[in-house]
Amino acid sequence: MSILAAFMVPHPPMIVPQIGRGSEAQIQKTIDAYRKVAEEIAEIKPETILISSPHATMYADYFHISPGNGASGSFANFGAPEVSFTEAYDTELVGRMEILAQEREFPAGTLGQRDRMLDHGTMVPLYFIRQKYEAFKVIRIGLSGLSLAQHYAFGQLIAQAVEDTGRRVVYVASGDLSHKLQEYGPYGFAPEGPQYDDRIMDVCSRAAFEELFDFEESFCEKAAECGHRSFVIMAGALDGHTVEAKQLSHEDVTGVGYGICTFHVGPKADDRKFLERYLDRKKQELQWQQEQSDAYVKLARKSLESYILSGRQITLADGMPYAETAPELTTTRAGAFVSIHEHGRLRGCIGTILPTTDCVAEEIIQNAVSASTRDPRFEPITAEELPWLEINVDVLGAPEPISGTDQLDVKRYGVIVTSGARRGLLLPDLDGVDTVEQQVSIAMQKGGIRQGDPIQLERFEVIRHT
Repeated sequence: MSILAAFMVPHPPMIVPQIGRGSEAQIQKTIDAYRKVAEEIAEIKPETILISSPHATMYADYFHISPGNGASGSFANFGAPEVSFTEAYDTELVGRMEILAQEREFPAGTLGQRDRMLDHGTMVPLYFIRQKYEAFKVIRIGLSGLSLAQHYAFGQLIAQAVEDTGRRVVYVASGDLSHKLQEYGPYGFAPEGPQYDDRIMDVCSRAAFEELFDFEESFCEKAAECGHRSFVIMAGALDGHTVEAKQLSHEDVTGVGYGICTFHVGPKADDRKFLERYLDRKKQELQWQQEQSDAYVKLARKSLESYILSGRQITLADGMPYAETAPELTTTRAGAFVSIHEHGRLRGCIGTILPTTDCVAEEIIQNAVSASTRDPRFEPITAEELPWLEINVDVLGAPEPISGTDQLDVKRYGVIVTSGARRGLLLPDLDGVDTVEQQVSIAMQKGGIRQGDPIQLERFEVIRHT
């Protein structure tokens, strides 16, 4: 038995009358659509409802599935303690998901629960569903900081577990859209806000799930979206099947986007294996990029691949073929940063502000190894990840002291912020860093420098190699 249907729904607490106290009438179209969703679920009569929520337990590198036999919760934090829930979990299906995750060495499971109470991203859908249908158990799933591809793959794992157990299952992808749609909204306005809402509603109303991978992380952050990764897990759970999609509603009157779509699942279809197609396309793009890379990036790649595959750090002699096309690699000294991305997300970045070796080539060789295996923010890169890596090398010019932020330009200059023995650096022209204030603030955070501490600023230019 495959997943029978899926539903993309928002979770504004104000939609519950005991919380909204009349203000919920602003989003009556969303309420009407939610009731329609509940009616459709009641007609399907699922044994289990899977709910992915941005407000469930979330980790950077792990998908959390709520453990135990069940959980309770209420809207007490929103002034309505009388609206409460006690839900039983489908422990057999959870167990099968855990076994598949272990077999596939996939980062998902029931470890690390921080809060047993149901979150509002789970309870808002349950509020409407319980009015129409009672005979089901729940599985509650958190999102992660992993790539969209891994969220989709998690959905595929969920679908396999459902098929293995023969459950009748409905998937509910809980998540608001952009939080930056109106100046009067709680988070203000950003042009990316309405752009995100238009794109996501178009993609989901067509069930064009392959296009979910094309939402860049920096774009989603600027839009302050809530549910994108929830929607991607849902899409993965429907992978390889025909889907009849329908948009029921979309509203933005509060400054936050609320969208509801339904997805009824049909027969299997090879042309809807979207992760497989995406990865094939991505691999071809990356192979072309590698062929077009300059000598700096090719040297960095050779260095990290050698270390990851054999544990051996290459020598300057190994890098001499690259110096034939870029002789300055062995004749100049400079600091250099190696940055590594995988599926659009940072996977490692380490470098040196000033030269620590005899030439740039040696600087790159050492920093490529450090960025791929010693960045304390990430686990070491594995051999399986090598085909998916995008690598940049930034060669730094000499830092120069400046008297104020008016002498910075986020596109042209990197910044070094120093306070006593603490020092933080941020490279120029980074996705998501649009203002000098952001640039300095992030550099201070990286250096452990607090707001209000006395600071000295330096700027530097880079030559970026891709």
